[in-house]
Amino acid sequence: MRIMVIGGSGYLGSEVVRRAGGSGHEVIATSRAEASRHHLDITSRLAVASLISQVQPQCIINAAYRQDAWAPTAIGPGNVALAAAACGAHLIQVSSDSVFSGRAPAYPESSYPDPLTPYGAAKAAAETAIQAIDPTAAIVRTSLIVGDGHSVHEQFVRALISGENEGVLFTDVLRCPVHVADLAAALLEIAEQQRSGILHAAGPEAVSRYDLGCMIARRLGLDEKRLRPDQRATTPTPGPLAVRLDSRNTQSTLRTALRGATEFLDNRSC
Repeated sequence: MRIMVIGGSGYLGSEVVRRAGGSGHEVIATSRAEASRHHLDITSRLAVASLISQVQPQCIINAAYRQDAWAPTAIGPGNVALAAAACGAHLIQVSSDSVFSGRAPAYPESSYPDPLTPYGAAKAAAETAIQAIDPTAAIVRTSLIVGDGHSVHEQFVRALISGENEGVLFTDVLRCPVHVADLAAALLEIAEQQRSGILHAAGPEAVSRYDLGCMIARRLGLDEKRLRPDQRATTPTPGPLAVRLDSRNTQSTLRTALRGATEFLDNRSC
């Protein structure tokens, strides 16, 4: 299968590229870096349409995101959906649990977005645009992506413990972390199955940011006692508290096991 991975130089995207290539797929990876062979600014409808028309992929996995910018997160995926539909490519959009407020006890795939943050609103806008443009697309919501020591979350824990950064980890902010390798494998399965609609691909275990930080520290052999706990509810920091993605329905269709954080961050795990 010819697969285009948008955001192919990012943390998740690069793992998808590596696994897809290892499985015998023809992979075209794009990047917003201008020096990249396949430089792509997804906010440009013309640039997106031109490259996708040129490459003619059978599947497009959009793993690109910007937490600090509306256009690439909300508008860019719509441009990708238009171009994918025009060339008949199956689109898989990676979305986020940030589309939810955390007011519900859990969120199955049937849940409607009710974001509290600009990033969550941008992700929700992208979902809406894609569903309107291409009903055959798959929208895969996930949670915190960690796993090999190089994720944003793991680097942040390193920086907190070393004193490079100052900050706290919230004990009342819960998410369902997923290993980057598990998520990448799941996305490729979804591509092979040509799934459509809303899917959830996160770990089965809800853990707090603080507990996750402690697990990461132990995994990396760092002093977890240097991490400072706090509660978001007592601070002016905006954002949802407990967001539990229910991924059981999607998991039942996958060979790949979406492991919980305790399992994949245990020192005896790979």
